[in-house]
Amino acid sequence: MPYVSQQHRKDWADLVDLVEHAGIVHEATAGQINYFITKLLLTWLGPHPQYGDYNAAVGVLECIQLELYRRAVVPYEDKKCSEHGDVY
Repeated sequence: MPYVSQQHRKDWADLVDLVEHAGIVHEATAGQINYFITKLLLTWLGPHPQYGDYNAAVGVLECIQLELYRRAVVPYEDKKCSEHGDVY
């Protein structure tokens, strides 16, 4: 989980709200979300990233993937398994 202080969380939540209220997120394709996240990471990396910067960016993406799977996908799969029966 990206544990962020309440003040910083509010700052970021305001930015997320701005993007959400622009009306494009809910209609976006996976490719468009990929583009947005890529542009955000490239901005974060700055004009002359070095290996450590790229390593940090890859780490961020990996942690996002793992946390999404752990917090959202696993509970969804568990629910569907109990509804429809386990395949294993």
